[in-house]
Amino acid sequence: MNIGIAQINSVIGDFPGNVKRILAAYRECLEAGADLVLTPELSLVGYPPRDLVFKSQFVPKCLQALDYLAGEIREVPLLVGYVDHHHPSRPGKPFRNAAAWLEHGKIQHRVWKTLLPTYDVFDERRYFEPGDASEPILWNGRRIGVTICEDIWTEDYLQRPFYDRDPVDELSAKGIDLLLNLSASPFHLGKPLLRRAMIGGITRKAKVPVVYCNAVGANDQLVFDGHSLVTDANGLVATQLAGFSETCVVVDPFSPVKDEAPLDSCDAEELYQALVLGLRDYVTKCGFSSVCLGLSGGIDSALTAVIAADALGPENVRGLTMPSPYSSRGSVDDSFALAKNLGIRCDEVPIKNAFEAVKATMQPVFEGKPEDVTEENMQARLRGLMLMALSNKENHLLLTTGNKSELAVGYCTIYGDMCGGLAVISDLPKCRVYEVSRWINRGREIIPWNTIDKPPSAELRPDQKDQDTLPPYEILDAILELYVENQLSADEIISRGYQETTVRWVQRRVDLNEWKRHQAAPGLRVTSKAFGIGRRMPIVQRFVG
Repeated sequence: MNIGIAQINSVIGDFPGNVKRILAAYRECLEAGADLVLTPELSLVGYPPRDLVFKSQFVPKCLQALDYLAGEIREVPLLVGYVDHHHPSRPGKPFRNAAAWLEHGKIQHRVWKTLLPTYDVFDERRYFEPGDASEPILWNGRRIGVTICEDIWTEDYLQRPFYDRDPVDELSAKGIDLLLNLSASPFHLGKPLLRRAMIGGITRKAKVPVVYCNAVGANDQLVFDGHSLVTDANGLVATQLAGFSETCVVVDPFSPVKDEAPLDSCDAEELYQALVLGLRDYVTKCGFSSVCLGLSGGIDSALTAVIAADALGPENVRGLTMPSPYSSRGSVDDSFALAKNLGIRCDEVPIKNAFEAVKATMQPVFEGKPEDVTEENMQARLRGLMLMALSNKENHLLLTTGNKSELAVGYCTIYGDMCGGLAVISDLPKCRVYEVSRWINRGREIIPWNTIDKPPSAELRPDQKDQDTLPPYEILDAILELYVENQLSADEIISRGYQETTVRWVQRRVDLNEWKRHQAAPGLRVTSKAFGIGRRMPIVQRFVG
């Protein structure tokens, strides 16, 4: 049996476009000899559709698209993910997360998702009613179990046991020869390896091959990495599809596996690929074709520029370097060196005169008060003004360049360097910024080595360094991972050997700056706990722990 895996990139709500993508992938699989074609979870809809499903015509238009798609399918079946109505006379949520088995021009079978994740970035119980039973599909003499994403996630790989049902066990008890899974599993660092281990375990338990088709692409803050795979009945990975790109592969899951397929990538490479894909899809799916950003000569803006040039082409990236009275000539030179290496346009727009004019304008109000962080923030906000002007004039999407460490402790200026439509590296801690940047330079200098090697500085006052007011980034990032991602208390972090004053300072800064993060541009999620979509904290609260 040859199964086609259509690892495609759907656009949320683009039913005509998604039908075209699905049919193109289906026909490609047919030409490669597929007997059955599998697409990702909600491939007809795009994942996650969120409250779009409540719009009166959303699900009806989805079902119209499904009927059209069914009419295009002949003797080779297609499994496609879609949103269906829940029976109106029965209690429960109004919709189903569903998969349709299309064959001979009709919908032959419908499968409902049984386990509905409602944790972390997921909120499916807001919309969907779970399936009542898991039944195999009899086809060509084989009994096939069809599951949807979370249906195969066992409690060993979740934060805690969430469910009292196990669809794989239910299907196995009824006898299956093969297990298929339509998935939209978003990326975070380490997720592809986690999935391999989990699916291998399921295979060994169920004693049948598993074909896993995962979505690829990005929607809003979520990046879907693909990495679809096939395991044999012994749990060995027979095939692993490429990550972060659309692809179609035809595989016989019943063929014996001699050598297990590798997953060859390092952390830095995976993070980089995820950010490139996330930026490209965010920009293009929102209808933009180009971006602009400020180039400070620092590592954050340099990395953001590299990602943008790779994602969109250097001709679609515009940089501004905006030196203030405190900017070093070296930083300006580094900005131009980076632009030359990438082939992007960069213009120099000094803000010295504008800065002096604003200070002079405010002098009667500020008379007798010493300069402080107010004047530092003026410079950042003037740069935001210049960048937004360029964005408006030339219809670029403005990219913000702050990293996760800065966003966590509020080391960023609202209405200044936080201006923009997408925060590309806002889920990348500072130490990871350096790691990815060095990986980029593994073959030749792209980011100037001076940018990587010099001490980081906002250059908003004389001889300023980040470490004047922040702990060393190695310590800051370690504490932030424990506090934000692992959600440990300050006392628990201190017990691990970190200095109490530093831990409590970090904790306080993270908590105090929630208001600022709520006004930040959406960022691409690449860690297990991103600000925004994966971490929903109240702004007004007094809990300390």
